[in-house]
Amino acid sequence: MKKYFFLHLIILFSIAFFAPNFSYAQDNEVQGYDKESVSEEIMPPEQEMQPQTSEETFEAKIIKILDQKEIGREDGSKAIQQNLLLKGLKGKWKDKEIKFDGISDIEVANAGVYKVGDKVLVQKSTNVEGKEIYYVTDFVRRGYLYLLGAIFCLIIVLIGRKKGIKSLVGLIISFFIIIKFILPKILDGSNPLYIGLIGAFFILTIIIYLTEGWNKKSHLSVLSVFISLFITLIFSWLFTKLTRLSGLSQEDAVFLIGMTKTAINFRGLLLAGMLIGAVGVLDDVIVSQIEVVKQIKEINPQMDNSKVFKAAFKVGNTHLGTMVNTLFLTYAGASLPLLLLFTIQQEPFLSFSQIINNEVIATEIVRTFVGSIGIALSMPIATYFGAYWFRPCSKSFT
Repeated sequence: MKKYFFLHLIILFSIAFFAPNFSYAQDNEVQGYDKESVSEEIMPPEQEMQPQTSEETFEAKIIKILDQKEIGREDGSKAIQQNLLLKGLKGKWKDKEIKFDGISDIEVANAGVYKVGDKVLVQKSTNVEGKEIYYVTDFVRRGYLYLLGAIFCLIIVLIGRKKGIKSLVGLIISFFIIIKFILPKILDGSNPLYIGLIGAFFILTIIIYLTEGWNKKSHLSVLSVFISLFITLIFSWLFTKLTRLSGLSQEDAVFLIGMTKTAINFRGLLLAGMLIGAVGVLDDVIVSQIEVVKQIKEINPQMDNSKVFKAAFKVGNTHLGTMVNTLFLTYAGASLPLLLLFTIQQEPFLSFSQIINNEVIATEIVRTFVGSIGIALSMPIATYFGAYWFRPCSKSFT
């Protein structure tokens, strides 16, 4: 196993050497914004001068619908506004009755329609005059999320058995790396692209070794993952720069401006997201292709390597089509409101060229195509390594 140990060292040194070369910390064009100027542009002076008010969020239960009003919108749709009587559920708010006045001239777009017995989140604000104002902000839905999560884990374990358990452990580890390593490092001012590359690589490496074990299949999968991720990184960096994507087209990114102690590199953050988004599908394609090669060589150890490559490549072509569609549909499903821009035919979306030139749309196009390119190239890379580096053993390849 020594040669694989040195292989891993080469991969880690390559990450450490190449990734900083894509750093944008000193690039004013790529940094994309001046923190103070953008903050001033987004937040009008009159809002900055408003006195601060205290806010507190707690859970409550709806015990009575006091009043209800239906209002019509210009597009023909309808919305419902409600006045509610609530009862606090926890802490100092327990059993305390609160009135929420939801009927007003101001329409809240994401306001829900509530019924007696619903549990909701309530925000209490105290203005400068000391008056308490209550707002129902959302449903309390975590109980159903826990239920869905439990059903998911149960089905994975029942069907996957030992591998299913390993997959769940890998999922937890992936979540842990993102929450405890990638996000804190980005918030501390580290280059998001550098951190995203390292995080994505280690997520895939840990998942592969956890689910497949320490063997030749896993070693070659890790090597294929590294090369595929690096190619995806190059295409992401190149076309993000050519298309002048700032990473600020999404309102979530805009909200981050001024909220951290250090300026966030939003273009680097966008690139890191592209890498992490392609991780799961890369794992599927690469491990599957090397497993195909393994099975072919076990059945016919005397088959020529080139013939093994051709046979496995044909299998990979079938798998590749579904994977590219999977990636596209994943992004499309998460971006259906954006896709509606193709049909509304209103300024600034009157023509196809105007639509795809919009940064929000262009970002999703680059994300989809770059991820698909990485997936497409990972298939022949993994197939080649499997066909020419695997050596048939008497019983198995492990």
